[in-house]
Amino acid sequence: MARIFCIANQKGGVGKTTTTVNLAAGLARIGQRVLVVDLDPQGNATMGSGVDKRSLALTVYDVLLESASIAEARQRSEKAGYDVLGANRELAGAEVELVELERRDKRLKGALAAVEAEYDFVLVDCPPSLSLLTLNGLCAAHGVVVPMQCEYFALEGLSDLVNTIKQVHANLNPDLQIIGLLRVMFDPRITLQQQVSEQLKAHFGDKVFDSVIPRNVRLAEAPSYGLPGVVFDPSSRGAQAFVEFAGEMVRRIESMR
Repeated sequence: MARIFCIANQKGGVGKTTTTVNLAAGLARIGQRVLVVDLDPQGNATMGSGVDKRSLALTVYDVLLESASIAEARQRSEKAGYDVLGANRELAGAEVELVELERRDKRLKGALAAVEAEYDFVLVDCPPSLSLLTLNGLCAAHGVVVPMQCEYFALEGLSDLVNTIKQVHANLNPDLQIIGLLRVMFDPRITLQQQVSEQLKAHFGDKVFDSVIPRNVRLAEAPSYGLPGVVFDPSSRGAQAFVEFAGEMVRRIESMR
């Protein structure tokens, strides 16, 4: 039975997609069966997994509109070792089309029910806004992993996200909870980042993952080669941090069961 997690943060540019594809590759590396669902019309998680979004016959758009199943639409990322339910610009139109439909916020949940026995983890890469697409992810998920930079504005955005998760938990998905906060693009030489990191730990306690993802050039280069950093340069500090994080994620989920 798959554990379904949204990688979400309403602030843009905080490393959601980098976290999604590298966590997926890290989990695959330690023997987990993984599906990545790309809910962002930019399709960056699709391309970053080595799948060409321009050549996809079926995408998450078709799954949300119930004209295709996940089994029909998913692609295999051979190099990264996981499956991808891809996205492209078509998905931007789904926002408008879903508004008129029944169960508009539960469509991803219904589609995942058919394949969740085939996976250990499903990771949903959400767009940086509270849209119907993000809502589909949150309604389908057991929990949310929040990647965040240790900067002042990130703290403000985090309070908005926590309120959103509380509302979805109360009204739409009682299973939803914050699994943990992941500190990304971390530079220990910057005093402010250390201060914000300490504030996070003081406020959220053990919800803050022990793993910290450092600012790393190899992670930033990897998407241009269509690979997660964990596959592109396994020896880099960033890749090793994500493999360590994947192990911590598995241990945390087992302790919650």
